[in-house]
Amino acid sequence: MKKFFISLAATLFTFAVQATEYVIDPNHTNARFQIDHFATTTNHGGFYNLEGKVEFSPEEKRGVVDISIPIKNINSGSASFDNHLKSADLFDEEKYPVIRFVSTKWNFKGDKVKSIDGNLTLMGQTHPITLNATKFNCYQSPILKAEVCGGDFQTQLDRTQWGMDYQVKNGISKQVDLYIQVEAAKK
Repeated sequence: MKKFFISLAATLFTFAVQATEYVIDPNHTNARFQIDHFATTTNHGGFYNLEGKVEFSPEEKRGVVDISIPIKNINSGSASFDNHLKSADLFDEEKYPVIRFVSTKWNFKGDKVKSIDGNLTLMGQTHPITLNATKFNCYQSPILKAEVCGGDFQTQLDRTQWGMDYQVKNGISKQVDLYIQVEAAKK
């Protein structure tokens, strides 16, 4: 009887760790943002060459996403604006060189990924967010010769929640639209 329970426990443990691991493709993974600028224009920027991993089990409807977003990789199309974004006024790259998102729960509608809940660490503070999936799919990549999973996600953040208050009282919105595109190839 004891052998039966040991065997059962080993089998259940094996099933519990069945999620397939994928490595994020930095060429197809980015985090972009847009923010209202004094109700006149919209400023845009993005972070590229991101790192991280994805674990996904469609059968068990669960997964893990862990993405590191280096501040040094910010690109707004203007070197001077990039430098200001990296300064202590905004992202404070010197003190906080990396933004990190780690999922806590994947939400499904039927077999489709609907959203991913997780924790966003920015400027030394961690708060929960939900990334809503606008699309998500897995396919056999003819280029990488491997299974690739990925999708497009979006959310809106109140940047002051992380202590990023620059120019809010003078008219720059505290609301930031965030778009994350992720593709990861099976290990």
